[in-house]
Amino acid sequence: MLGSLFLSLTQWSIVDKPEWVGVRNYQNMLFHDPRFWVSLFNTAYYVFLSVPLSALLALFLAILLNRKLRAVTLYRGIFYLPVVTSGVATAILWAWIFNPRFGVLNYVLSIFGIEGPGWLTSEVWSKPAFIIMNLWNIGSPMLIYLAALQSIPQHLYEAAELDGANHWQQFRYVTFPMLSPTTLFVLVIGIIGSFQIFTPAYVITAGSSTQAVGGPNDSTLFYVLYLYQNAFQFFKMGYASAQAWVLFVVIVSLTALQFRLSKQLIYYEGLRR
Repeated sequence: MLGSLFLSLTQWSIVDKPEWVGVRNYQNMLFHDPRFWVSLFNTAYYVFLSVPLSALLALFLAILLNRKLRAVTLYRGIFYLPVVTSGVATAILWAWIFNPRFGVLNYVLSIFGIEGPGWLTSEVWSKPAFIIMNLWNIGSPMLIYLAALQSIPQHLYEAAELDGANHWQQFRYVTFPMLSPTTLFVLVIGIIGSFQIFTPAYVITAGSSTQAVGGPNDSTLFYVLYLYQNAFQFFKMGYASAQAWVLFVVIVSLTALQFRLSKQLIYYEGLRR
């Protein structure tokens, strides 16, 4: 980390010796590089839509899979399976699903008389496509929620039933408060991971013969993808190191903000923070 901090204050093309430039990389990034702001906006758009949706869907699935159903362990394994699938294989699969001409998704929509968009070829639909793709990998937060659900003391539900609480009231006043520490963990980890989205965007756009990396028109130029380009395509390693430190500051700031806001929102049994 100290090495990358030093490099962020230099101009280094990997093959030459680093040349000290001070804070010039940060100045260029913030004031003279429009693609930096485009990549930051694309990433923020992706993070603040995909993370809450993933958490909600994971919680919904965990509640369903917490019931005593026949072959419930099989269902749990099926929903967790995408997590252990190669990221490259997953990206290739979804590139086929989103194909506007022979993709499965647009074919299903056509059955209902809906003309599907060009998911990965449209500036409007490209980022929603990646958000939908991310929802397929909710096995980890689902498993975390499932473990948290099974750790809620049963006597709390029994007391709620005695007070006449219906299923919604039990969820609102028992389940949701008891899951608040888990929700904080899922959101923190989700935001950290989503800010580092790289593999699907690189595999799908770099493998396209009709658009550049991060296309169309930089609509899928996510932050780490742009960092990768600067480091290993443009050989601006000092500039990429500065980008990495800006990303570090953004993630740490958002994490600190979440912990600060959680003081009045997170419930621990026997302790209100």
